[in-house]
This record gives sequence, structure tokens and C-alpha cells, in this order.
Amino acid sequence: MMKTISRDNVRLVKEKPAASSTNQTWVKMKQNYELYLFMLPVVILYLVFKYYPMYGVQIAFKDFRASKGIWGSEWVGFEHFIRFFEAYNFWPIMENTILLSLYSLVIGFPVPILVALMLNQMMAKRYKKFVQTVIYAPHFISTVVLVGMLNVFLSPNSGIVNHVITFFGGEPILFMADEGWFRPLYVLSGIWQETGFATIIYLAALAGVNPELHEAAVMDGASKWKRVRHVDIPGILPTIIILMVLALGNVMSVGFEKAFLMQSDLNYGASNIIPTYVYELGIQKAQYSFSAAIGLFNAVINVVLLVTVNRIAKRLTETSLW
Repeated sequence: MMKTISRDNVRLVKEKPAASSTNQTWVKMKQNYELYLFMLPVVILYLVFKYYPMYGVQIAFKDFRASKGIWGSEWVGFEHFIRFFEAYNFWPIMENTILLSLYSLVIGFPVPILVALMLNQMMAKRYKKFVQTVIYAPHFISTVVLVGMLNVFLSPNSGIVNHVITFFGGEPILFMADEGWFRPLYVLSGIWQETGFATIIYLAALAGVNPELHEAAVMDGASKWKRVRHVDIPGILPTIIILMVLALGNVMSVGFEKAFLMQSDLNYGASNIIPTYVYELGIQKAQYSFSAAIGLFNAVINVVLLVTVNRIAKRLTETSLW
């Protein structure tokens, strides 16, 4: 005789694997609880310093008064955003921020890739380690020290750069006070400081390339350039795409410290970017709601760029962050 299965039994059969998978997850977590304990400090750190401060973002929509607190302040909606969009300096600030980020990305992003590819082709291990140490060392220099070095080297009176210029018959240049020199100095100093650290990531990716591919290419008579082009670059392409997505997602997040330290009244027209403008309004002028609105606008633009670029990268290359 054939057994009949009711709908309730079918439902129980369908729900049973889901319950068992949940139980298996909890069993695995109990078995590896030490690993989750290692993660706990990081989770707490993010909850306290990243997620909890989001509570204060609401002051961007209020006329915040410290005496009334966040909840007691008057709700004004998008008034601060509209004020920023209609400000006379909205477009200059946006232009400065975008241009500085794009210059840093276009000029600075390919440099670590080229350096990593060249180092990977070096046969002398001692010289390779020496070069890696030299280009990696500037990463440990603080931003304050870096800007101090720029002021010393580029000083119109005692700077070595201007001494060389005057030696060949030129006139001293006020590098740190000239709007035209702000972006080149910002970008080039950033390349000098961060190239070594970014190179390590690409060297690690190159170490994962199958050496048998290089051996096969050598057997086929491929030159070093062809091996780099057809073996190394395709091997590290997923890493390049991931870092490119992260970089494009942070186009609006220009480093505040260096821009603020390099800023002066003479180069203010080129150095006034969104982070420095938020600091000027929020800390120096105590316009907390207005500055919070500008910062929130900047963050939203970054999120939109990150999601958009990640989706484009996933469609074109099938490599993405998620």
C-alpha cells in the first residue's frame, strides 16, 4: 500500500534542514569559541567608535543647541543641506576636493603596481630587500613631520630646492604659499610616503602567481615584458580591482591632516576642501549642525560611489567586494 504524505509532513520535512543547519552553526561556534573571543575586541571597538556615534548624525537635521541637547533641539529638516548647496563656495570646495582626490588616484594608484612588478623581476635578493626597506620607511613618518619636511626643503630662504633653483639662475619659488603648487605637492608627497606600503600588497599577490605559468612562458620563448603582461598582471588583476573599488569609493575622503597642515591664507583657494571646511565650521565657528550636514553629505556620496563602482566591477570583471 502506498503511504500518503500530508501537507504538514511536507512542511516539517522542508523546515528540518534549516533548523539543523542553524544548530550546526551554533555547534561550530562553540567548538571554535576561542576564535570568536579574538574577534570580540574588534566588534566592541566598532560598536563603540563607529556605530554608536551615528546616533549624533541627527543633529544634521536639527538646529543643535548644546544647552537643549540633541533631542531638545529644534528639527529643521534639510535646511542645512540646502544652505550648503546654495553657498557661494559650494562649487569651489567640491572642485578642490574632487580634483585633489582624482589627481591622487590617477597618479598615485599605478605607481605601487609598477614598483611591485619591477621588484618582482629582481634577481638580487639583497638589493631587492634594500629597495623595499627604503621605499617602505616613509610610511612610518607622521603627517606632521612630513609637512615639516616640506616646509624645510621648500623654504624660499633656506630650502635646498630653492638653493638649486637660484644656483642655475632662477628665482626662489614660494611653493607652500602658491595655490598652483598645492595639489602637486600634496599628491607627490603622498606617493613618496605611501607607495612602499601599497607595494607590499601587490608583492603578496604576485607571490601567489603559479610559477609553472612563468616556466611555461619561458619555454615558449616569452620575454620578461611578455611574462609581466600575460602572467603577472592577470594574476594580480583581482587585487587591483578590489583596491581600485575601495579607492574610488573614497574619492571624497581626502586626508584632512595633511591638507589642514599645508593650508595657509595664500593657498586657501586650492586647499579649502570638504574635510577642512567641516573643521573650520564645526570646531572653529561652532556651527555643529551645519558642519554635520556637510560631513553627512560627503559620507553619502562616498557610499553611493562605492556601491556603484562595486556593481560595475562585478559586471565587467566578476570581481567585487560583495
